Amino acid sequence: MLLGGNLPGLMRPLLRVVDLIRKKRDGGELTREEIAFLVEGAARGTVPDYQLAAWLMAVVCRGMTRAETASLTEAMLHSGDVMDFSALPAAKVDKHSTGGVGDKTSLVVAPIVAAAGLYVPMISGRGLGHTGGTLDKLESIPGFRVNLSLKEFREALIACRCALGGQTPEIAPADKKLYALRDVTGTIESPTLICASIMSKKLAEGIDALVLDVKTGDGAFMKKEQDAIALAELLADTGKQMGKRVVALITDMDQPLGKTIGNALEVQECLEVMNGDGPEDLRELCLELSAWMLFLGKRVRDVAAGRKLAQEMVASGQARDTFRRVVQQQGGDERVVDDPSRLPRARRMETVRSKQNGFVARIACERVGVASLILGGGREKQDDVIDPAVGIVLEKKVGDAVKSGDSLCTVHYNAGARLQEAMAMLEGSFVIRVEPPPPRTPLIRKIVGA
Repeated sequence: MLLGGNLPGLMRPLLRVVDLIRKKRDGGELTREEIAFLVEGAARGTVPDYQLAAWLMAVVCRGMTRAETASLTEAMLHSGDVMDFSALPAAKVDKHSTGGVGDKTSLVVAPIVAAAGLYVPMISGRGLGHTGGTLDKLESIPGFRVNLSLKEFREALIACRCALGGQTPEIAPADKKLYALRDVTGTIESPTLICASIMSKKLAEGIDALVLDVKTGDGAFMKKEQDAIALAELLADTGKQMGKRVVALITDMDQPLGKTIGNALEVQECLEVMNGDGPEDLRELCLELSAWMLFLGKRVRDVAAGRKLAQEMVASGQARDTFRRVVQQQGGDERVVDDPSRLPRARRMETVRSKQNGFVARIACERVGVASLILGGGREKQDDVIDPAVGIVLEKKVGDAVKSGDSLCTVHYNAGARLQEAMAMLEGSFVIRVEPPPPRTPLIRKIVGA
């Protein structure tokens, strides 16, 4: 692909993708024009996937400056339409997670915040690597449509104060292309690519405020806390430069969040939380994220008041009722809200058992995510079809006492072709020690941009 144009007094040099790949490979800084050229090519399909993949790998290896990151975010944002919900009578607020194993909070916080009176236009993604995606979870609800047109998205938002959808062709089309390529080319972890992907989609939603859940630990893309903080600062700074209220929570991902990994299993667990039950860590994080959304959306005077209001939305059943309306509005079987047995169920189960007495000292979080993936709960190739019923239920978590023969986790599966591989991976994921482990680090490690 070539691009020409006029500069004062001379012809603008032609841009070639291969030259930009080499420039970034060698550590050069791309100009705003060069980045816009690449992004436009991705959106229009005029730059082939193999060249985009090579450029993505060069970015992962060499990084990008703040100026390059801002240019990339801007170019991706304006590769499509930007929604305008300014006529709606309350603030528009969203939440985004950088991804983790068992991370299912979007399905809970969106209806909580919508029930409390704000609007939540949530454009989400699919699973990346070993982490699950909100869209994949929602699609495990029979009939649920995530591929809404902009008109349908607006109608759902007005009707329910909440819309949960995927990218339309009009929203950041360059990101949609690059996101899919990153998933299958080992180029997920770049802070710049993560920032541009997240912020281009979120800013296209027409939001006033954004709460970011930046994961750190074994099951996160940012394994080291300092890397997660750096990403959080980059995200918050980018959002604030665009005039948005943004805060980032650095949260723990050294073990799966909640007890379930797998799409339908995670939806059921979210319904438990909306009924006032469910695992403590998942409940705590959902309430905290909701509290910050309510605060940034100016619904409450402080985060403590936001937490109290979020708890009221759960206790009164208003969050659950809002989720039911969203499911109905988007074509899903709303009966699953009261009867989760209508969700897809795996035909078979196997148990991973402890071989000794002691305490769970560690769970290799990423390995658990990969085990779910190879059972069919995620994608190894871009065109893989997900089985919504498969997954893993943790019976023990870090700090729990175990006896020899106790169940550590239950594997839900349909096809047995890779069952033994998944079982072996899970058996090696649990570290059992004689002595109890030291107290775990807090679930919420740090707050950036408050």
